Amino acid sequence: MISIIIPSYNRAEFLKEAIQSVLDQDYFFSGSEASLFELLVIDDGSTDQTKTIVDSFSFPIVYHYLDHKGVSAARNLGIKLSQGDYVAFLDSDDLWKKDKISVQMSLMKSLPQTKICYTEEIWIRNKVFVNPKKKHQKYSGWIFEKVLPLCLLSLSSSLFHRSVFEEVGIFDEDLPACEDYDLGIRVALRYPIHLITKPLIIKRGGHPDQLSRKYWGMDQFRVKALEKAFGMDLSPLQREQVRRELIKKCKILVSGFGKRNKMSEVNFYSGLIEKYEEKQEEK
Repeated sequence: MISIIIPSYNRAEFLKEAIQSVLDQDYFFSGSEASLFELLVIDDGSTDQTKTIVDSFSFPIVYHYLDHKGVSAARNLGIKLSQGDYVAFLDSDDLWKKDKISVQMSLMKSLPQTKICYTEEIWIRNKVFVNPKKKHQKYSGWIFEKVLPLCLLSLSSSLFHRSVFEEVGIFDEDLPACEDYDLGIRVALRYPIHLITKPLIIKRGGHPDQLSRKYWGMDQFRVKALEKAFGMDLSPLQREQVRRELIKKCKILVSGFGKRNKMSEVNFYSGLIEKYEEKQEEK
């Protein structure tokens, strides 16, 4: 069985289309063998018409409401409640192309050693199609070094075997943002990630409630994830890659906070730079 988890917080205007894009998947309704699935909507404390939208579908959707705790808590609850051998996530403002799951499951069946795959994407910002920048290029295989600069593991495009979460753990609820970046580091350390080069999801952005707009300096959360990575079983090369990326992001934060005259943050990240530069000297 495949479990699809949609976390949502006051996104009723997008949620209906997101749910419909799941129900339109040709894999589930083509008579394909083993096409059983469940759809879970985890309502992260919405005050809009989210529940009404879910109830408008005749398909039996698992709906669960929790007090607002953030997207990581919502996804983690979805994982806990789910029963599938495979787990897929869909952000409530994104859409799946109708063959998304069939293409991914075909890959998983043909390469049973594959535990995670993701796809290329179509990006829409403020209702306008945009091209991802070169830095957003996706890679296939053992891509640990590639996931350090920014989050490449787009959750809406990914399909996981459940064993991945049993191995690497679930989402870090202490991170208010960049929780997908943190997960990507842990996953890429332990698994090759297969890229399907066909764009199978539509990512819709530009709306004001996105986390990237809520917080200035998203690198501050990536720095926390990179510091966590030092506690993982890294090779000497991987440890050096993490160290360099952490220093790079700290320098960006020092510059940005300096321009905003936030000296306590400047001092904090300057201290981290000094700390990790000393680690290089110790070698």
